[in-house]
Amino acid sequence: MNISLYDISVWVIPLVIAITFHEAAHGFVAHQLGDDTAWKLGRVTFNPLKHIDPFGTLILPAMLLLAHSPFLFGYAKPVPVNFRALRHPRIDMVWVALAGPATNIALALVAALAFHVVGYLPPDAAQWLADNLKNALVINVVLAVFNMLPIPPLDGGRVAVGLLPTWLAAPLARLEPVGMLILIGILIVLPLAGSQFGLNLDVISAILRVMTGFIIQLLLVVTGNG
Repeated sequence: MNISLYDISVWVIPLVIAITFHEAAHGFVAHQLGDDTAWKLGRVTFNPLKHIDPFGTLILPAMLLLAHSPFLFGYAKPVPVNFRALRHPRIDMVWVALAGPATNIALALVAALAFHVVGYLPPDAAQWLADNLKNALVINVVLAVFNMLPIPPLDGGRVAVGLLPTWLAAPLARLEPVGMLILIGILIVLPLAGSQFGLNLDVISAILRVMTGFIIQLLLVVTGNG
């Protein structure tokens, strides 16, 4: 696999921005709603070094890419939030969780709008910017959609815990310690196992692809690029 510096520049820059803004948004909203845990730890920042998890952000995606996994998976260092410190813990947890995916959708919208600038640049710069914007659009929408899966510790899981009645929210919340293992099983292990028997068990990532494609197309139409 030949990966050039150009390839790295047009993928790493939008990926780092997407992850950094996503995590900083969680910390910022938590701070606004009464919890200053992330603020005191310096996690409400656009410094990517504060948010990158060496294994989850770099090593795991690289391993999956080299292994030709059916789904590319990774994560950043979670922003610590003390939900009990929030003024209205249950509903404020929902707003804190939504902040990350909402920020990614906002970044995707900005990337789609910025396509209108590309035509005013010299050809080489235009191509580089266009590739960055295209990847930024895809990465941010994928991050938003993926994080809204209703499995803790993903944002969608925490939204579900905050909105569901207690008898449903409590058992869902208890899944958080093993949530990442469940995700890896559903998104990576199950499809790979199914392929050994000629079965397509890649259902969740297929749904994610459909939803991601729909949102990308919607953003392009809304910004006059469709």
